[in-house]
Amino acid sequence: MMLKGVMPVKILFIGDIIGKPGRQALSRELDRLVDRHSVDLVIANGENAAGGFGLTLETAKELFDMGVHCITSGNHIWDKKEQVPLVLADPRIVRPANYPEGVPGAGSALFTTPGGVRIAVLNLEGRVFMKYLECPFRYADREIERLKKETPIVFVDFHAEASSEKVALGWYLDGRASAVIGTHTHVQTADERILTQGTAYMTDAGMTGSFDSVIGIDKDNAIRKFLTQLPVKFEIPKKDMRVNGVVIGVDENTGKALSIERITVSC
Repeated sequence: MMLKGVMPVKILFIGDIIGKPGRQALSRELDRLVDRHSVDLVIANGENAAGGFGLTLETAKELFDMGVHCITSGNHIWDKKEQVPLVLADPRIVRPANYPEGVPGAGSALFTTPGGVRIAVLNLEGRVFMKYLECPFRYADREIERLKKETPIVFVDFHAEASSEKVALGWYLDGRASAVIGTHTHVQTADERILTQGTAYMTDAGMTGSFDSVIGIDKDNAIRKFLTQLPVKFEIPKKDMRVNGVVIGVDENTGKALSIERITVSC
């Protein structure tokens, strides 16, 4: 759905990229997606881009070189411990804002499109079935108020386990955020919509990687883990590769969402 006569700013968000196969899949499809949807800004969740767990300088550079403008993350951003300070020194890479003060990196960033439109990206992490962090709801209040002084367009990547927590944050930020898009479960949901006050919402954008897997991990190893409860080596398969994501159109003057379209591409 698109409002007649309004030319929106287009944001493409790519669901969790899983390892090298996921990066390769995105590389094959990104230019086509950008052209097809007239995308102005590309955001990708990259917390699993390096070997399925974490992010490195090398993998971040690969994503930026292929056309990603901003990398969001989540609880796995800390997995490549030796690289965390260097990776999060890049202002284009954000970690969840509601971690305690003193941790490396920033939880939000500002970008300017080629057309001169400023877009804020805010990353938050949920608490249900996850770590006990600062409240993402109250943190969002503070961060969105600050970011709205710079631009009316605020995109939120909410990295959370529980669908209920994601839906609740969507409604809580309705009319204040341009979009609230969930990540972390790697399973794309079919509930994309624009909420009543103009916020684009989707519970989970899905993943970019192998669907011949258990959420991106070799299915035999994952099943063995469930059966035995013993440690196993998680490997990244290469079959049935897909790119999951969502394209959102936003009014640059009001920050309200005008359209939302779920993306699934086999490659």
